[in-house]
Amino acid sequence: MLLEGVHVPITTPFYPDGRVYLRKLEHNVRRLSLTPVSGLIALGPNSEYTSLSTDEKRTILAATADTAAPEKVLIAGISEAGVQPALELADYAAAHLFDAVLLAAPAAIDIPFWHSGPQAGEPTTELLTWFRSIADRSPLPILLASHAAGGELPVLTVAALAHHPNILGLLEQSTHISRVAALRQATAGIQRTSTTTVTFTAATTRMLQPPPPAPTGNLLSAESLATGGTAVAIPPSTPALKTRTKQTGFQLLWSHAAESIAAFRAGASAVAPAAAASVPGAVFEIWAAWKDGDTALMHEKEQRVTTAEAYLLQQGVPAIKAAAELSGYFGGRPRLPQLPPTAQIQDHIAAILDGMRS
Repeated sequence: MLLEGVHVPITTPFYPDGRVYLRKLEHNVRRLSLTPVSGLIALGPNSEYTSLSTDEKRTILAATADTAAPEKVLIAGISEAGVQPALELADYAAAHLFDAVLLAAPAAIDIPFWHSGPQAGEPTTELLTWFRSIADRSPLPILLASHAAGGELPVLTVAALAHHPNILGLLEQSTHISRVAALRQATAGIQRTSTTTVTFTAATTRMLQPPPPAPTGNLLSAESLATGGTAVAIPPSTPALKTRTKQTGFQLLWSHAAESIAAFRAGASAVAPAAAASVPGAVFEIWAAWKDGDTALMHEKEQRVTTAEAYLLQQGVPAIKAAAELSGYFGGRPRLPQLPPTAQIQDHIAAILDGMRS
């Protein structure tokens, strides 16, 4: 699966009593599908994942898949505490035609914080076994999550895992931009081929589904009118999607708007910042300027989003949701124990988002 451009970690809207608000989720997915972003990450960094039950997670995946435009790449978070629960969620995502799954190491596996150079840290048996056990049996390719809240996956660990045929890349969640270049160098020998459209955009699982068969049964052609029959127009069948292939290698996604230009230059193929759930258009402008080679515009767009992102990340998911509300999406209240931002914080969010594209 080709991972390029901007991928949005979507939020989970809730009713005031804490239930998942599916209609608002569908609105957000439908509206994000109208933006030029490349894909959506359900049950990802902005989803309040640990507060959701298994049934809620499945409901969110189903609603996202049913509502998203077919050309949007869909990634499902499956970072459960055990191998079997993660695989069951992966199976459910595959049944709903997701394209990949996002997997972090469980809290039970201690990962030291990155502090002594990008090559520090030998691969541990626990980490390798966790990821390989799921990759061996997952029906969907796996995107590793570096799990910055509990330490970052050592570069040597990622390099060892990158050889697995069902592990397609990494979402780098640390703030250490030097890790991108180190990860790119460590995985340079990995060869992957992705199916694309004729214009070299991602060909998603839903786009590649066989076209529905032409209607059959008691349909009469126009010629049957001569014998007194009723003419019924028979619609032509939808032609199959024309595709190409593209060499992608091991793909790296940077999870911040800050230093996204440096990440692209170091070898990242996409970004998935938390702020994209609030201002996806503004984040996409960074990618568009990069593709156009407009250095001055790149820095201007990055700096503006970075300023907003820094404040939103400081305040957490409740602020990201409040920012989404200001951009025309449904954010709503966070699930307890998190609390909504104060009026003063909301006023500041409104000021830093003023004029940004949603």
